[in-house]
Amino acid sequence: MAASTRDRLYTRLWRVQMKNEKMYRLESLFKPLMWLLALLLATLVTGCGGASDGGSTAESASKSALASVAGPTVISTNPSDDAIYIPTSTHGSNNIVTGTVVSATFSEPMDPATLNSSPAGTQLTFTLKETSGNSVAGTVTMNAANTVASFTPSGSALNTNTSYTATITTAARNAGGTALAVPVVWHFTTSAIAFAAQAPVSLGTAGTFAILTKTGVTDVYASAINGDVGASPITGAAIGLTCPEVMTGLIYSVDAAGPPCKVTNATLLTTAIGDMEIAYTNAAGRTFPDFVNLGAGEIGGLTLSPGLYKWGTDVLISTDVTLTGGPNDVWIFQIAGGITQANGTRVTMAGGALPKNVFWQSAGEVSIGTTAHFEGIVLAKTLIAVKTGASVNGRLLAQTAVTLQQNSVTQPAP
Repeated sequence: MAASTRDRLYTRLWRVQMKNEKMYRLESLFKPLMWLLALLLATLVTGCGGASDGGSTAESASKSALASVAGPTVISTNPSDDAIYIPTSTHGSNNIVTGTVVSATFSEPMDPATLNSSPAGTQLTFTLKETSGNSVAGTVTMNAANTVASFTPSGSALNTNTSYTATITTAARNAGGTALAVPVVWHFTTSAIAFAAQAPVSLGTAGTFAILTKTGVTDVYASAINGDVGASPITGAAIGLTCPEVMTGLIYSVDAAGPPCKVTNATLLTTAIGDMEIAYTNAAGRTFPDFVNLGAGEIGGLTLSPGLYKWGTDVLISTDVTLTGGPNDVWIFQIAGGITQANGTRVTMAGGALPKNVFWQSAGEVSIGTTAHFEGIVLAKTLIAVKTGASVNGRLLAQTAVTLQQNSVTQPAP
């Protein structure tokens, strides 16, 4: 073999040997890493399986760690993004009118120092501006749980027919110091006319009763009541319902008389009656009505927007009436006379409106006609008479008596 050929062969063999040695060294280096990765993968699979308490604990710890890394978020706003026809002001239960409050609800407790106005009237983290760029003066406060931040304008009202932009910056931090990942921005537009939204009437302990009276309940068997029933100061003997008719809830009496399933609790009833009377006075005392003597008292066939309505007469519902608005909207009807709903007619809620936010304050007798359907909370100075086969989705709170004739009365969802 020629020397040159032999030298080339030796060189090739040497290169192959060196390549094999490098691969061996690489294999020696990565083999422990591969075993470690396999072990971690097995642990992860076991943790995700959920077949044992240990697996569940590992999964929970993992989720908790991820949540901690993710940080706080805004889960809802009021008004909601792109909402329209928002009231320019809010009419509180204490008759104080303020500009419509804008709020944000967080996924977890926040550090109030990063959101609250300090001093009052300053806003750095939570701001409200007209879309044109003009800033709205106001104060930001947190609720007791530090989960809701509310911007209350300094003025008595926002501008009508105006678009607004609310912003919460990443300066907002949770209790652990983790900031919002990105700013939160939402928009809404006010109504074209000045409008003050009403705050709900507080019912206090009376708000647990579907039927509450001072002089008793009469009944033509069988009615179906979903919610508590009570009478005070009259004896429990004046509660004319049988136990099976109160399908959910309890019957409360001031004494040992009354249906055998009754619960005797004079103290609770005294408080509830007092709260009922306070609620009546509150509803009757609201000022600055949005509508006065609408329809000369005849509201049948009308569609009623939220607000405060006032009549110096009786109110008649001769045909169906519709209350249309959102789940936070409030209707308060101040009626100097009584309410008469015709047979077979209906009060209907639309647009997400809720009967718990509808308050019928009536100085005179309330009469709900045969097979009619009624929605809302009745605060009556005198008698509430529900005629044969009528149904009520609300509360009947009377300062005299309630009479039933094979009716369905269901307290509204909270």
